[in-house]
Amino acid sequence: MRFSQLPRFIKQLFTHVLAMILGVVLTVGTIQVSPSQADPAPKSVTNDTPQLLAQRQSPATAAIGNSSFVTAAVNRVGPAVVRIDTERTVTRRLPDFYDDPFFRRFFGDSFPQQLPPEQLRGLGSGFIIDKSGLVMTNAHVVDNADRVTVSLKDGRKFDGKVQGVDEVTDLALVKIDAGGNLPVAPLGSSSNVQVGDWAIAVGNPLGFDNTVTLGIVSTLRRSSAQVGIPDKRLDFIQTDAAINPGNSGGPLLNDRGEVIGINTAIRADATGIGFAIPIDKAKQITAQLQRGGKVAHPYLGVQMITLTPQLAKENNNDPNSQLIIPEVNGVLVVRVLPDSPAATAGIRRGDVITQVDGQAITSAEQLQNLVEDTRIGQVLQVKVQRGNQTQQLSVRTAELKSTS
Repeated sequence: MRFSQLPRFIKQLFTHVLAMILGVVLTVGTIQVSPSQADPAPKSVTNDTPQLLAQRQSPATAAIGNSSFVTAAVNRVGPAVVRIDTERTVTRRLPDFYDDPFFRRFFGDSFPQQLPPEQLRGLGSGFIIDKSGLVMTNAHVVDNADRVTVSLKDGRKFDGKVQGVDEVTDLALVKIDAGGNLPVAPLGSSSNVQVGDWAIAVGNPLGFDNTVTLGIVSTLRRSSAQVGIPDKRLDFIQTDAAINPGNSGGPLLNDRGEVIGINTAIRADATGIGFAIPIDKAKQITAQLQRGGKVAHPYLGVQMITLTPQLAKENNNDPNSQLIIPEVNGVLVVRVLPDSPAATAGIRRGDVITQVDGQAITSAEQLQNLVEDTRIGQVLQVKVQRGNQTQQLSVRTAELKSTS
């Protein structure tokens, strides 16, 4: 019998059952493909770390999780970072024209005979390196200060005593009496730092206390001459972490919250370029600064620049050049300081230093570092090219005097 010949109620029953069957099939298909109706994740997913779960659940949360190393680093070191306020009295002298007889005759004695002293205030940063109250900072932060005030993050303030200063490396130690048990900043190693590593600067820029900035290590061993402070003997860590006035003396951290440098210098004509003294350099002289002793630095007494054959050739081809120099690799002596070891040994302006104790010299930075690593009074055998002649000179290093 055909379907069309079946009784009406049987047709309706059959159609109803068929619709129910088709409905079930369609519903099952929707469950399989709809993300909103998917089966719960297997139980094993609950064994994931909170960080992995956060990444699965929310991209924004994952981003916060990835940057949490900054928070951890700052929490580790922050309590040991201090603010340093300084005061010093400066005597001001009258302008020279005050002593001019015509000026005196015209204006009489109505002008003051001397100006009142001026109070100068400074601001910097530092960090505690010992529970007894030793604070590391920059020499220029506490230079010639009559009063030093150290403020901790918890609000406590202490009078600071300058324990030791080394102008050549721009480092200083300040001692505070806080009864011991102070938070201490963990010191890392700058020898392990690589270009591209995270760099976190902590300090009090422009008086905004407890400020943190993040960047990377832009380059290493940037010489003080390149930075624009040739009177220092340093190879800086360069970073793009924001460093501003008031950051000086504060710590530069790695991603583990260890101090890798001391924020020191900025370039006024640049943005995103700051410089920090490597912490390994600070470690070398900390003991001497702590004893209040003077840090001795040997010197030769020459002003110099790196020379290449190409630079020498350009100079020699210049009709206005006042000096013909050898077209070799080495260090060109631009000036010899009077009464210096170099002057005593017979080194002259225009000489090119090519060797020291048999070691080839190819850059001014190399020569400066070599001299820095010698002893006071050590005799160096210096080979110089003078015109077409080569000479061997004996130079006895002497102690570099303070510039203050």
